[in-house]
Amino acid sequence: MSDTAIQIEHLSKMYRLGVINNGVLFRDIQTWIALKRGKEDPHSKIGENKYSGDKDHFWALKDLNIKIKQGDRVGIIGKNGAGKSTLLKILSRITAPTEGIVKIKGKVASLLEVGTGFHGELTGRENIYLNGAILGMKKRRIDEKINDIIEFSGIEHHIDTPAKRYSSGMYVRLAFAVAAHLDSDILIADEVLAVGDAEFQKKALGKMQDLSTGEGRTVLFVSHNMGAVKKLCNQGIVLEKGEIKFSGIINESIIKYSKLSNKSSEIRSEMFFEPNENKPFQVEKIEVLNKNNLLLHEYESQEEIKIRINCISRKPIFNLYGYFSLRREDGESQIVCDSIEGSNNIFNNMPKGKYKIDITIPQSVLSPGNYFPYLSFSDGGSLIDSYLEGLSFEVVDSISSRGKNREALTSLILDWSLIQNYN
Repeated sequence: MSDTAIQIEHLSKMYRLGVINNGVLFRDIQTWIALKRGKEDPHSKIGENKYSGDKDHFWALKDLNIKIKQGDRVGIIGKNGAGKSTLLKILSRITAPTEGIVKIKGKVASLLEVGTGFHGELTGRENIYLNGAILGMKKRRIDEKINDIIEFSGIEHHIDTPAKRYSSGMYVRLAFAVAAHLDSDILIADEVLAVGDAEFQKKALGKMQDLSTGEGRTVLFVSHNMGAVKKLCNQGIVLEKGEIKFSGIINESIIKYSKLSNKSSEIRSEMFFEPNENKPFQVEKIEVLNKNNLLLHEYESQEEIKIRINCISRKPIFNLYGYFSLRREDGESQIVCDSIEGSNNIFNNMPKGKYKIDITIPQSVLSPGNYFPYLSFSDGGSLIDSYLEGLSFEVVDSISSRGKNREALTSLILDWSLIQNYN
């Protein structure tokens, strides 16, 4: 396996729903022997798709093939029921796979749920020694690290109290401190940090990063907090209905997950609005165009992008101000582009008529991902029209340094141009 820490080949896990056997002991033995030999279940239905499932069977994982290198920090992401926890339970040897092979190089420390591996009647200090013994550590080695574990957990005053009296937050603090400091080669954490407070989450993420980069440990991290996943992990695996939908660098994994889980991520690069005669100023249409005025769904990161607004002024407006911002959706919402206040006075003494307004986003400033524009107009004193939901576009291509100026976009001066009286 050389530098490979975990290698998974054709891994599948099936659960039986409602019943736990075939009804006859002899048939149960036949099924068990067949599965152990890697053969088909002799009691499965003829012609059925093995992974399709039926009213009695459910495939939590379907034919997974994964290779994880030593020192990688891998975020396993997906919706509830995607198979994330099942995969980690198999890797932790809590449950056995129905099919396939799992090869693990080194010791595994697991944090699959609050209180895993703790005995409620033992004190926190005694549970530290218990967990160390389970990992095969000698008492002398645990003695060397116990002070660091207790200090990191932040529950010094309660360390000699029985664990059954701990809150869920105290449980996870101590459990994480034990797993992070004892001698393991692979650390598995399944959503447990969601129980801790913000301060502890930050400390825990920093510790996991140190373990990976400084000590070469492999980290598998499951969380629905995409901000935490993005901060910690360098690789990602996206699961859906027990299958791998994407495997690669973490930014692209989060974008893929966002597309699978959010309806708002559907690309819609043109929007029309019903006329409202009561509005003195109104947007009629918004489009996302390239420099050749072509309506596209995807744009290369090195090309210029134009937001075109068709609008109508039903009465003269003394001053028209426009505000534009761009929100990036990659599991966490963040504004990456924001008009500078005072730089967006589009027109003085605007007469009645129809207009086109182009907002140009320069090339090579947006990194790959889905983007959602926000647009509003005012007359200098009050809001006269605004637009928020529905329009989106995607930027592709993660080559070289394109998009590295994204932080500077927060106060980017955008080019607003106006074409009067279009028909």
